[in-house]
Amino acid sequence: MPPLLAMPFPAIDPVAVAIGPITIKWYALAYIVGLLGGWFYARRLVARTGLWGGLSRPSLTDIDDLIVWVALGVVLGGRLGYVLFYNLPLYLDDPMEIFAIRNGGMSFHGGFAGAVLAMLLFARRRGIRAFALFDLAAVVVPIGLFFGRIANFVNGELWGRIAPDFAYAVVFPSGGPLPRHPSQLYEAATEGALLFLVMAFCAYRFGFRRPGLQSGIFVLGYAVARTLCEFFREPDRQLGYLFGSQVSFLGGGITMGMVLCIPMALVGIVAIVMALRGVTRPRETGEGSMRPDGVAR
Repeated sequence: MPPLLAMPFPAIDPVAVAIGPITIKWYALAYIVGLLGGWFYARRLVARTGLWGGLSRPSLTDIDDLIVWVALGVVLGGRLGYVLFYNLPLYLDDPMEIFAIRNGGMSFHGGFAGAVLAMLLFARRRGIRAFALFDLAAVVVPIGLFFGRIANFVNGELWGRIAPDFAYAVVFPSGGPLPRHPSQLYEAATEGALLFLVMAFCAYRFGFRRPGLQSGIFVLGYAVARTLCEFFREPDRQLGYLFGSQVSFLGGGITMGMVLCIPMALVGIVAIVMALRGVTRPRETGEGSMRPDGVAR
């Protein structure tokens, strides 16, 4: 029997919608809601001229088209990142397993890199400032992070470290008989809800008048939130702890997630400093030059 200080895992069907042979799982639904929520929010931010201070911004049509590019970047980058950082020996032995996405295996850091590359390519093709896209994405991405982590909890995956004395620990079906931290919910609360509020405040307080500022705040904020949550999250079985081992609250081994957050934090700090110093601001601003769709260039 599980210890007394534990909550039973809620019996939630991983399939959210089933219509005949067609099924939609919560994880897929989380991706859809996150992308659509981010698209809707980004359109509202683009429409608020005062937030941009005369700087060029994407058009509503650009935002509509960008969502497809970002979705591909997230999926392809997330899968490739997992293959390279989390389970490379397996995929070297069986390369066809790379395409077996149904078996799981996505990396946020890989998805982040894929989305950045997709936005760079899109910006170059459309003649848009890359930082305009990066800053918009920084404000809306926490929506997808929130729903994605909730889906992880529903699926009973990416559970936390063993916590026998924690009153709200959960015994996950695939996590053995011992209670564990519901680290997915910690990540939903910090990387998702809290970071969303922080980015919303920064967007309406500072706007997008300092290119790169919102991007830097998001990247640094995510790195800090993810690192803290990694202290409660069980590392991937095939990797374990890169250094050290599990101990008590806010202690223990170093995980791959923590290591990958180090360059993110450094990039975030550099972006914030450059934005505040005006290094990233275009030399020519104003409403004089207009794109064909009426958006200031």
